[in-house]
Amino acid sequence: MNSGGKSIVLIGMMGVGKSSVGRCLQRRTRLALLDTDEIVASKFGMSIPEIFVKHGENKFRKAEAEALRSVGTTEQAIIVTGGGIVMSEENIDLLKRLGMVVWLDGDEKTLFERASRSGNRPLLQSKNPRKAFAQILRVRRPLYANIAHLRLDTSVFTDQEVAVAILSKLVILTSEPGSAIPAKAS
Repeated sequence: MNSGGKSIVLIGMMGVGKSSVGRCLQRRTRLALLDTDEIVASKFGMSIPEIFVKHGENKFRKAEAEALRSVGTTEQAIIVTGGGIVMSEENIDLLKRLGMVVWLDGDEKTLFERASRSGNRPLLQSKNPRKAFAQILRVRRPLYANIAHLRLDTSVFTDQEVAVAILSKLVILTSEPGSAIPAKAS
């Protein structure tokens, strides 16, 4: 595991709280916060749902891979990814090289409720969003599990508690001299 001096990479299903936890981590570490969805939206000059409608999922996924490549591997940062970023083998390799991959997970019911609140999740725009969500989760969970250095359940904790848990665990995992991520765990 190459985590010394590297980034904290958040992966997980839509609705798990990656963006919120990323902001908490950014405040605690003072590292740059890079969000692949924000990079893609900025590139297109429109929201993710608009990109899906106008350009389709394939074009979005290509732009997402470009965004991931653009974050680089030299500077330490908090990197927030879209839920489907693990669907590409190239992305998986990049994620592993970027640093400590943290899988934010949760129980299916809670994740679906969170993901469906905003009403702007392109992959849930179907006749049966609950069934679509369950199917997506079933496909992605093994992919998240396969690349994560650390897994945390966000169902029962606040974003702040999850951030503290991540930083506490990373201090233990990166206890080699000079490799600890600057952290205020409390």
